[in-house]
Amino acid sequence: MRLPYVAGVRLLPGRLVLTAYALILAFPLLWMIVSSFKPTLEVYGRPWSLPSTWRFDNYSKAWEMGVSQYFVNSLFVTAITTAAVLAVAALAAYSLVRLRNWAARLTMLIVMGALVISPQVSIVPLYDLLGRFGLLDTYTAMILPYVAYRLPMAILLIRAVFLEVPRELEEASRLDGCGSLRTFLNVYWPVSAGVLATAAILTIYYTWNEFLFALIFVDSDSLRTIPAGLMAFRDALATDWGVLLAGLTIAAVPVVVVFLLGQRFLIAGITAGSVKG
Repeated sequence: MRLPYVAGVRLLPGRLVLTAYALILAFPLLWMIVSSFKPTLEVYGRPWSLPSTWRFDNYSKAWEMGVSQYFVNSLFVTAITTAAVLAVAALAAYSLVRLRNWAARLTMLIVMGALVISPQVSIVPLYDLLGRFGLLDTYTAMILPYVAYRLPMAILLIRAVFLEVPRELEEASRLDGCGSLRTFLNVYWPVSAGVLATAAILTIYYTWNEFLFALIFVDSDSLRTIPAGLMAFRDALATDWGVLLAGLTIAAVPVVVVFLLGQRFLIAGITAGSVKG
């Protein structure tokens, strides 16, 4: 009867350490949320206290001063990027699993090599390439680089799951008269829901928070996404930090919600393919 109690006592130090670590990580977010309800003077004068008057109008001001447009732009760019990454990565992973030739091996090496390429080193050639095609200052100028940089990780994650699909299922699908596309849709796609959710979460996180490409490749304020838009938003607001923090809170909410709802898929997808049965 004492075994569960003893085990709980032994686990207590680890749980306390993890709880403290979680609180440390959450503190900046909590501080930002609380400070978003303060006037600017209290953000500086009383940074660690609760607001004397809760300024809910900071959120309406932030929304009306441009955050609404930035939010919509981020939703559009993130949705298109995520859909493109999932579709292309799933088909590419399917091809790499089915093909057993030198082209597939070479493609796999290229995909793995792409993981080590930093986005910062490609800014100049990407800017020149997008300019030559007349894509600068458009949504496409953000979407194409985002898709390119998220594809390698998504392909590797999905491929790890596809490798575990029994060959017998694929052969049975062929006997039923299914071609390559129908085999992909009927056999491989249904078993990849978890890893597709993982790839989607990672893509959403990257795209929603990406700053460098959005700032350099887009000049029009009407096309800016949340990170780049809030930079201009800060300059326009000068010292109105309460409103700026309200805008930052609005920007953080979607990503936090996505992680909370998809954390189970995230953990399962990252460990997919690590253990073979």
